[in-house]
Amino acid sequence: MSLKEEERQVMVILELEKVDKTLIQFKVQQQAQLWDMAANRLYYALFHAVSALLINDHHEVGTHKGAVNKFSLYYVKAGIFTKEEGKLYSQLQQLREDGDYNCSMDVEQEDIVGKIEPTLNLIEKIKAYIRK
Repeated sequence: MSLKEEERQVMVILELEKVDKTLIQFKVQQQAQLWDMAANRLYYALFHAVSALLINDHHEVGTHKGAVNKFSLYYVKAGIFTKEEGKLYSQLQQLREDGDYNCSMDVEQEDIVGKIEPTLNLIEKIKAYIRK
Protein backbone atom coordinates (compact mmCIF):
# COMPACT_ATOMS: atom_id res chain seq x y z
CA MET A 1 0.00 0.00 0.00
CA SER A 2 1.56 3.24 -1.13
CA LEU A 3 0.46 5.97 1.22
CA LYS A 4 1.48 9.58 1.49
CA GLU A 5 2.82 10.42 4.94
CA GLU A 6 -0.35 12.32 5.90
CA GLU A 7 -2.51 9.37 4.82
CA ARG A 8 -0.27 7.00 6.78
CA GLN A 9 -0.69 9.02 9.95
CA VAL A 10 -4.47 9.11 9.49
CA MET A 11 -4.50 5.33 9.09
CA VAL A 12 -2.42 4.90 12.26
CA ILE A 13 -4.82 7.12 14.20
CA LEU A 14 -7.84 5.21 12.89
CA GLU A 15 -6.25 1.86 13.80
CA LEU A 16 -5.49 3.10 17.32
CA GLU A 17 -9.05 4.38 17.71
CA LYS A 18 -10.22 0.90 16.66
CA VAL A 19 -8.03 -0.59 19.41
CA ASP A 20 -9.82 1.45 22.05
CA LYS A 21 -13.30 0.66 20.69
CA THR A 22 -12.47 -3.04 20.50
CA LEU A 23 -11.19 -3.06 24.09
CA ILE A 24 -14.53 -1.63 25.24
CA GLN A 25 -16.26 -4.48 23.39
CA PHE A 26 -13.84 -6.96 25.00
CA LYS A 27 -14.74 -5.72 28.48
CA VAL A 28 -18.46 -6.15 27.77
CA GLN A 29 -17.89 -9.72 26.57
CA GLN A 30 -15.63 -10.46 29.54
CA GLN A 31 -18.24 -9.21 32.01
CA ALA A 32 -20.87 -11.33 30.28
CA GLN A 33 -18.46 -14.31 30.46
CA LEU A 34 -18.78 -14.86 26.72
CA TRP A 35 -15.25 -16.19 26.36
CA ASP A 36 -15.29 -16.95 22.63
CA MET A 37 -16.26 -13.35 21.92
CA ALA A 38 -13.92 -12.00 24.58
CA ALA A 39 -11.02 -13.87 22.94
CA ASN A 40 -12.10 -12.50 19.57
CA ARG A 41 -12.22 -8.91 20.80
CA LEU A 42 -8.94 -9.17 22.74
CA TYR A 43 -7.20 -10.57 19.66
CA TYR A 44 -8.67 -7.88 17.41
CA ALA A 45 -7.59 -5.11 19.77
CA LEU A 46 -4.03 -6.42 19.50
CA PHE A 47 -4.35 -6.94 15.74
CA HIS A 48 -5.35 -3.30 15.28
CA ALA A 49 -2.44 -2.17 17.48
CA VAL A 50 -0.02 -4.26 15.42
CA SER A 51 -1.62 -2.95 12.22
CA ALA A 52 -1.04 0.63 13.43
CA LEU A 53 2.57 -0.30 14.19
CA LEU A 54 3.15 -1.84 10.77
CA ILE A 55 1.51 1.07 8.94
CA ASN A 56 3.46 3.57 11.05
CA ASP A 57 6.72 1.91 10.01
CA HIS A 58 5.81 1.67 6.30
CA HIS A 59 5.01 -2.07 6.25
CA GLU A 60 1.92 -3.56 4.64
CA VAL A 61 -0.51 -5.30 6.97
CA GLY A 62 -1.93 -8.03 4.71
CA THR A 63 -3.49 -11.10 6.32
CA HIS A 64 -3.85 -11.93 10.00
CA LYS A 65 -1.13 -14.58 9.83
CA GLY A 66 0.96 -12.20 7.77
CA ALA A 67 0.68 -9.56 10.47
CA VAL A 68 1.80 -12.10 13.09
CA ASN A 69 4.76 -13.05 10.89
CA LYS A 70 5.71 -9.44 10.18
CA PHE A 71 5.48 -8.57 13.88
CA SER A 72 7.89 -11.40 14.59
CA LEU A 73 10.22 -10.55 11.71
CA TYR A 74 10.43 -6.77 12.12
CA TYR A 75 9.97 -6.34 15.86
CA VAL A 76 10.61 -9.54 17.83
CA LYS A 77 13.71 -10.63 15.92
CA ALA A 78 14.97 -7.03 16.09
CA GLY A 79 14.63 -7.09 19.89
CA ILE A 80 12.06 -4.29 20.02
CA PHE A 81 9.46 -6.67 21.46
CA THR A 82 10.13 -9.91 23.32
CA LYS A 83 9.76 -13.47 22.11
CA GLU A 84 7.04 -13.89 24.75
CA GLU A 85 5.12 -10.98 23.25
CA GLY A 86 5.42 -12.50 19.78
CA LYS A 87 4.24 -15.85 21.13
CA LEU A 88 1.31 -14.18 22.90
CA TYR A 89 0.18 -12.54 19.67
CA SER A 90 0.42 -15.85 17.82
CA GLN A 91 -1.48 -17.68 20.59
CA LEU A 92 -4.29 -15.10 20.59
CA GLN A 93 -4.57 -15.34 16.82
CA GLN A 94 -4.91 -19.13 17.06
CA LEU A 95 -7.37 -18.90 19.97
CA ARG A 96 -9.49 -16.46 17.99
CA GLU A 97 -9.47 -18.73 14.94
CA ASP A 98 -10.38 -21.78 17.03
CA GLY A 99 -13.18 -19.92 18.80
CA ASP A 100 -14.56 -18.44 15.60
CA TYR A 101 -14.23 -21.37 13.21
CA ASN A 102 -13.91 -24.62 15.17
CA CYS A 103 -17.42 -25.71 16.14
CA SER A 104 -16.05 -28.43 18.43
CA MET A 105 -14.05 -25.96 20.54
CA ASP A 106 -15.30 -23.47 23.06
CA VAL A 107 -12.96 -20.88 24.51
CA GLU A 108 -13.11 -21.13 28.28
CA GLN A 109 -12.26 -18.55 30.90
CA GLU A 110 -9.01 -20.32 31.76
CA ASP A 111 -7.95 -20.16 28.09
CA ILE A 112 -7.97 -16.38 28.10
CA VAL A 113 -7.71 -15.01 31.63
CA GLY A 114 -3.92 -15.32 31.80
CA LYS A 115 -3.55 -13.55 28.48
CA ILE A 116 -5.57 -10.44 29.33
CA GLU A 117 -3.03 -8.42 31.30
CA PRO A 118 -0.06 -9.31 29.06
CA THR A 119 -2.12 -8.34 25.99
CA LEU A 120 -3.17 -5.02 27.50
CA ASN A 121 0.46 -4.35 28.42
CA LEU A 122 1.62 -5.22 24.90
CA ILE A 123 -0.96 -2.88 23.40
CA GLU A 124 0.30 -0.06 25.62
CA LYS A 125 3.89 -0.87 24.68
CA ILE A 126 2.98 -0.71 20.98
CA LYS A 127 1.22 2.64 21.48
CA ALA A 128 4.30 4.01 23.29
CA TYR A 129 6.54 2.80 20.45
CA ILE A 130 4.35 4.55 17.89
CA ARG A 131 4.35 7.80 19.89
CA LYS A 132 8.18 7.96 19.80
